[in-house]
Amino acid sequence: MAEIVNLRLVKKRKTKEAAEKIAAENRILFGRTKAEKRFDREADRKRERFLDDHRLETNPSATEDDPDGK
Repeated sequence: MAEIVNLRLVKKRKTKEAAEKIAAENRILFGRTKAEKRFDREADRKRERFLDDHRLETNPSATEDDPDGK
């Protein structure tokens, strides 16, 4: 004889399992530790600082008051 099941509960269970699967995938894709985030922020700051320190002036005769150099 067949087992009697409550279709409402089966539907809820199926939805919950699908949501858990998506959540597990998102944890893999987007989950980073606090240390990883901090490391990336520091690397970005270091990169920006390096670029700013090594920037070449496009018009060395231009002053801050007169950006066109006139």
